[in-house]
Amino acid sequence: MPTVEELYRNYGILADATEQVGQIRRQAIKELPQFATGENLPRVADILTQLLQTDDSAEFNLVNNALLSIFKMDAKGTLGGLFSQILQGEDIVRERAIKFLSTKLKTLPDEVLTKEVEELILTESKKVLEDVTGEEFVLFMKILSGLKSLQTVSGRQQLVELVAEQADLEQTFNPSDPDCVDRLLQCTRQAVPLFSKNVHSTRFVTYFCEQVLPNLSTLTTPVEGLDIQLEVLKLLAEMSSFCGDMEKLETNLRKLFDKLLEYMPLPPEEAENGENAGNEEPKLQFSYVECLLYSFHQLGRKLPDFLTAKLNAEKLKDFKIRLQYFARGLQVYIRQLRLALQGKTGEALKTEENKIKVVALKITNNINVLIKDLFHIPPSYKSTVTLSWKPVQKVEMGQKRATEDTTSGSPPKKSPAGPKRDARQIYNPPSGKYSSNLSNFNYERSLQGK
Repeated sequence: MPTVEELYRNYGILADATEQVGQIRRQAIKELPQFATGENLPRVADILTQLLQTDDSAEFNLVNNALLSIFKMDAKGTLGGLFSQILQGEDIVRERAIKFLSTKLKTLPDEVLTKEVEELILTESKKVLEDVTGEEFVLFMKILSGLKSLQTVSGRQQLVELVAEQADLEQTFNPSDPDCVDRLLQCTRQAVPLFSKNVHSTRFVTYFCEQVLPNLSTLTTPVEGLDIQLEVLKLLAEMSSFCGDMEKLETNLRKLFDKLLEYMPLPPEEAENGENAGNEEPKLQFSYVECLLYSFHQLGRKLPDFLTAKLNAEKLKDFKIRLQYFARGLQVYIRQLRLALQGKTGEALKTEENKIKVVALKITNNINVLIKDLFHIPPSYKSTVTLSWKPVQKVEMGQKRATEDTTSGSPPKKSPAGPKRDARQIYNPPSGKYSSNLSNFNYERSLQGK
């Protein structure tokens, strides 16, 4: 088997002219697949993988095509060369070899990507995942989640276990370590699309309740402009729908409940004349409350008597006062938002201001539905809402839950500027006192009247 240099020499003495050298190199690359026979094929794959480091676009395309051609001859042998360089090659070669797999594997026909070939990809990928960057991890999850053999329930479960191992869920969470926080978020983002009614999120939800929620206010992140607390709460909300049986359900539900109370203020005290006794109106953080209330509603289904049997009467009374006060403000803002959006269609709804208002209306409507459930006697957990940042999916009867692309909500690279996913707008309601005609609003009475 000739070396790359020997192949170049076979096409004549290298001239000083750059163009001639380039032509010779390109011709050599075209001829390389001819040597990919028998035991030589992994070596050819290894050489071609090294050549991915070229900055010449024409040459780079030839290398890609050559790799694809030998992939179709012997997929296992080609993978041997690729993974050899991923594990031991230069950084630029490793990076481009991983990107080759993430973009080209999905273009190969089923007769090439057999079950045995996919098993080899999984085995070799596990070796690489022992030491990867955040970006590499995302690419490998894209590669693995696209394999047909991992589309099954057991396959998805394998992927969840891989992510859990990468997230290091056995270790104590360190909220002051930006890398620790970033790793957990990146891994969780990759896990979320894998969860379903058959592939449970219990391990992740438990970790978030036990380790992350108590430290929510002290979280640090290397991503500039990211509201790390909201990001964590959104991930928890998305996972809570697919939580299975939890060992310490009551304990974790109480942690979630206590965190919810932090964002559900008591009404300000009033003076004898009915005016505010000098206290400022509490700021209602709707985005946070939507996430926490949704998560509590989902886990509360598993312990429906939590509010009535697990809390003392005073605590329950306090919670209902907070709910009623929040609901009162909610009605005001829902009415304001509907009025602001009334009659607006098409292009008018695409302005940045109106987009925020549309999302805000989704958030407030969701909270409204969930609060109504909790005001039932006994509290109900039957209502279903779609989280404000998720697309509404119309699922026909008997249709299975669609498999989501694991690249959606991909985590940001470790760079100062995060992607659009992390630059979310938080809805901040207008400040000021509630309108006077709502001062005696009674949420329980409003429910009974419907």
